[in-house]
Amino acid sequence: MARQLARGMGSFFKDCECAKPTRCPHPYSIRFRDALGKQREESGFGTQDDAIERLTQLYTEKKTTAPSVAAARRELGQQMVEEYAKQWRSRQRRMTDYSTGWHVDSSINVHIVPRLGSRKLNSVTPMVVERFLDEMESDGVGRGNQMNIFRVLKAILRDAYDKGAMADDPVKGVQEPEYVRGTVVIPSLDYVTKALTVADEDLALEIVMMAGCGLRNGEARAVNVNNVVAQDVYRVREQIHSNTLKPAKLKHRKAGESREVPLPRSVREAIERYEAKHGSTKDGYLLRGPVGYFTEGRSGAG
Repeated sequence: MARQLARGMGSFFKDCECAKPTRCPHPYSIRFRDALGKQREESGFGTQDDAIERLTQLYTEKKTTAPSVAAARRELGQQMVEEYAKQWRSRQRRMTDYSTGWHVDSSINVHIVPRLGSRKLNSVTPMVVERFLDEMESDGVGRGNQMNIFRVLKAILRDAYDKGAMADDPVKGVQEPEYVRGTVVIPSLDYVTKALTVADEDLALEIVMMAGCGLRNGEARAVNVNNVVAQDVYRVREQIHSNTLKPAKLKHRKAGESREVPLPRSVREAIERYEAKHGSTKDGYLLRGPVGYFTEGRSGAG
């Protein structure tokens, strides 16, 4: 015998065409109205008791949601993705790393807003997100970049979902783009030696700093005579940011933090030769590099 539910709880049923559906192995589905008054369905319940338990849970949640809250959630769901993304970005107060913030802004402004910005939040479903990923793939966006962009989009949509803008999780079941890093090849000493013979003096010093002290390229571009704190110790304090072409804090470190690395005699002598020939800026930097690294004139050149 079918069990009766209280008015407003919804209903449960089977979609199969079996002669005796209450005894067949097919799962139950439920139909109900959410807090926003929209009719919804869920499936996959093994027994009537499971279906009724879920309906009871949903009914209780709906009864305890104030009309004003439901109205606020409905209004939030009408917001455009572009508007909400900007609001979400302004709340990321812990995102103090310039590089991280730059990449998040780029993901929002270059990829998310042009493709999804005009959509209402409550219209974003997992299928919409899947199409978003397919479009990036078709446009030739690299897999590593796709992964980072998707993570930003996921954070924005999950935040909206948690605040009630959508009734269903908009990224549920959506798989993150797979990114396989390429093989890292460490150049041989012979290769480095040949590179030094064809590089100009600025690039040669950068190569020496990278090969001799194990610095990242941005750190090598920030080579500074004041960082030689001992005959055999070099203090790495900053890097030249790849986007701004200005000095910036080290990767994975807070502003002002540094690390010390062994300084081979050959590297120290290369620094000294370069300074003797070209001088340094008033703050001790050696490489001027492309326009935008340093604007100060050199001093002390021989």
